[in-house]
Amino acid sequence: MRTSYKRILLKLSGESLMGAQGYGIDPVRVGDYAEQIKELAQAGVEIAIVIGGGNIFRGLAGAAKGVDRVKGDQMGMLATVINSLALCSALEKIGQPAQVFTAVNMFPIGEHYSKWKAIDAMKAGKVSIISCGTGNPFFTTDTGSALRGIEVEADVMLKGTRVDGIYTADPEKDPSAKKFTEITYDEIYERGLKVMDLTATVMCKENNLPIVVFDMDSKGNLKKVIEGEPIGTLVYQK
Repeated sequence: MRTSYKRILLKLSGESLMGAQGYGIDPVRVGDYAEQIKELAQAGVEIAIVIGGGNIFRGLAGAAKGVDRVKGDQMGMLATVINSLALCSALEKIGQPAQVFTAVNMFPIGEHYSKWKAIDAMKAGKVSIISCGTGNPFFTTDTGSALRGIEVEADVMLKGTRVDGIYTADPEKDPSAKKFTEITYDEIYERGLKVMDLTATVMCKENNLPIVVFDMDSKGNLKKVIEGEPIGTLVYQK
C-alpha cells in the first residue's frame, strides 16, 4: 500500500459506533472499523485514535436536563473510555495490538496519557486510542482530537463521519447542498459551517494540522484517504 501519511490522528464519533441498531455499541460496526484500521497499521501507518461518547452520554444534553455541566462532561469522558475499550478489544481480537490511554488517571483501565507514551506505542506497532477528550469539562472531543493530533505530531487529522465530506449545508436535510473538495479554515468560519467547534478549528489552523472529513462508514474509504484518493473534503491553511 502506498501511503500519503506516515502518522495519523483518526477522529471517530461515538454515534458512528451505534451502527444499524441506533444505540450503544454495534459489534458489527466496531469490527468493520477494526479491520480497516488494522489494514493501515499493517502497512506501517502510525495511528492514534480519539472517539467521542455521544452514543452513550453527552455532557451538553445532560446539562439541558438538569445535570451539573462539569459532572455531565465527566460522564461524557467516561463514555469515551467505554468506546475506546470496545475498539481496543475488537482490534486485539483480530491480532492488531492496541493500547488505551486516558487523559485522567484510570489505571488499570488505561494508561495515563502522555505524548511520549502514545508515540512510543505507535512506534512499537500499536494503535494508540486516546480517551477522555482533553480531561477537562467544557471541551468537546473535537477539541481533544485537535490537541492530541498536534501533540503526537500527526501529519493529518482524519475525521470519520457518516457524510462524505463538507457541504454548503446539511446534505441530509438540504438536497441542493454542494460538496467542497477542499476548503480553508477561514472559509469554514466565514461560512458558519459546523465541521468542528471553533476551538478545534482554530487549534488546527494555528498549528497547521490539515483535516480530511470523509465517510468512514463505507468500507475501504479509510484506505483510500491514506492512499491519497480525492474522497472527502480537505481542510487546509491557505
